[in-house]
Amino acid sequence: MTTTLARPGGGTSTEPAPRRPLTRLGPGRTLAELVLGTLAAVVFSLVLQFGSNKLGVDPGTYVPDALVNLAVTVIVVVLFGSLAYSGAARWPLWVRLGGSWAALTALSTLLLAIPLQGTRFFLGGSSVDNTFRLQYMERLTETAGLADVNYHGLAAYYPGGWFWLGGRFANLLGLEGWAAYKPYSITWAAVSGVVAFVLWSLVVRRRMALLASVATVLAGFVALGPEEPYAWPTTAWLPPIMLLAWHALRSRERVPAWTLLLIGVYLGFSAVTYTLHVAFGVVAVVVLALAVLALDVRAGEPVGPVLKRLLLRLVAIGVVTAVLALITWGPFILAGGLGQPNVAAHFLPEISAYFPTPFTSASAFGLLCLAGLVWLVLRARRDPVAFVLLVLTVLVYVWFALSNLALLVRTTLLSFRFIVTIDVVLAVAGVFALVELVRVLPKLIGRIRPVRTVAFVLAVLGAVSVSQTVVGSSMKDAVDTAESDYYPDGWTASFGHDPKQDGYWTPELITTIAELTGRPASGNIVFSAHDRLLSFQPYWGFQQTTPHYANPLAGYAQRNEEIRSWATARDSADLLARLRANPHQAPNVFVLRRADDGKLLAPVVSDTFPRAVPIRVDEIEFAPELFTAPGFERRDVGPFTVIVDSSAPPIS
Repeated sequence: MTTTLARPGGGTSTEPAPRRPLTRLGPGRTLAELVLGTLAAVVFSLVLQFGSNKLGVDPGTYVPDALVNLAVTVIVVVLFGSLAYSGAARWPLWVRLGGSWAALTALSTLLLAIPLQGTRFFLGGSSVDNTFRLQYMERLTETAGLADVNYHGLAAYYPGGWFWLGGRFANLLGLEGWAAYKPYSITWAAVSGVVAFVLWSLVVRRRMALLASVATVLAGFVALGPEEPYAWPTTAWLPPIMLLAWHALRSRERVPAWTLLLIGVYLGFSAVTYTLHVAFGVVAVVVLALAVLALDVRAGEPVGPVLKRLLLRLVAIGVVTAVLALITWGPFILAGGLGQPNVAAHFLPEISAYFPTPFTSASAFGLLCLAGLVWLVLRARRDPVAFVLLVLTVLVYVWFALSNLALLVRTTLLSFRFIVTIDVVLAVAGVFALVELVRVLPKLIGRIRPVRTVAFVLAVLGAVSVSQTVVGSSMKDAVDTAESDYYPDGWTASFGHDPKQDGYWTPELITTIAELTGRPASGNIVFSAHDRLLSFQPYWGFQQTTPHYANPLAGYAQRNEEIRSWATARDSADLLARLRANPHQAPNVFVLRRADDGKLLAPVVSDTFPRAVPIRVDEIEFAPELFTAPGFERRDVGPFTVIVDSSAPPIS
């Protein structure tokens, strides 16, 4: 592109027009803000968490709800007030950045820390999927290697990047893995909002970046995205990264290498933390590249050069992604894991059977998403932000459709995991729509100040309304579960002082295993009828709690058959012989449940997809006489019986 300039002495000259930078921040500024913003978020979040934990409000009251709603109101009033009136624009850059980081950190942290101040558990307590998450935190707190969450000696299957950092976080603070999970998860929620702001600042103006980041945080909480804390960061960062990818692929000029590196780092980070998101991200980048190809060819560009340009950029992104992905996936692939049966996607909850429609909700959030959807449709042809967000929206719905279609071959694409994605994308689009409306209204009305004031008031009311939905509805059940799993008078008295609850006996079970084995926790392979036991000590498990989280290299179905064969042993000597001849290293600790007739029970779990409850639990009966040989030591603990095979060889 050229432009005609007037010469000082008369006449004209034709010179290249100044090229607009691909990003609004340079590489040095971007790196500095990512590092400093992350450090600020970590420190400030931990300070806020410490203060929240000192509130001392008893669980079961509405005091935390009132406090968090007050805190959010103050934050959004100050934040939106600074954006609505021009004085903030004259503040020094470091004040504006620091204030933005502090506001986003406080918003994310206090929405979690205050409701959870009466428990040491994170959202969901120690139940359901958190049983697995706490177990992984325990494992990678105990070891600095990328070990499998459950099975000794196997290459890790579930991406461990987030949990590995969590282990170092726990080591730094001197906490056990399960105890570090809550503060670590809340800290990541804070970091996610701040990093989203930096990434949005690359592709839109600062004010819009801040508004988009606030919308991201609130939308994520409405959809309960932070409940899966290792998946939330890559969800929050997806829209600005895809917008950056669009600019990088669309540019006909030389693209700065660091932008392609940043896109590859994002996808690589997804690969080592949440596999589903790297798959979606790669598909999104490829679709954007195809869109660029179609537009350039339609504009008359030769196919060859355009295709070559796109392929070179895609290869650069792909190489970075692959190198990072191999950190966690390399050992698993080398061990032959890709060729093993895998039931991880065998899960079809009710929410996965229906397409998500957040824009139909009769709430402030629903209206925001509806405004965003309308804006995407109207502006996609002229606005790159609208185009990219529309592509992501369409891809989510296509993912849902393909996931439902995959049922024909008895699997899914776990589409429900992208409900939070569509909520974030449409909420951010809604912010862009409302900002554009505010810009247009003065032209229609003729006066700026009232419109700006009305916009400020409506923005505050909307944000507070959404936050109250989060506290009073979205997070309520998850908070209640966390509170019911813990009482403030200490870990040893957790689970409500009720001897009828399994959790009540966890501390004594841990003590008993240590006394009978004389081994450190990581020196034991445990087969347990108490599914949460392995969440609180880094025992190795003989069998994973559910097949969906089991390592494909472990031979889950075969291990179930081995357990059944132990129960059919003729006598105690035969059981010992079967344990020694077992193809997988047998457990040296059994934690079995006592039935009323004296039989010892252990669960064997099987996949029942596509049933709504995707597992079947069979109780396997062991006769007590099977554990009478001299090699066994037995002790009853509440409703459980701990049996240790003292003659078992050390785990190798």
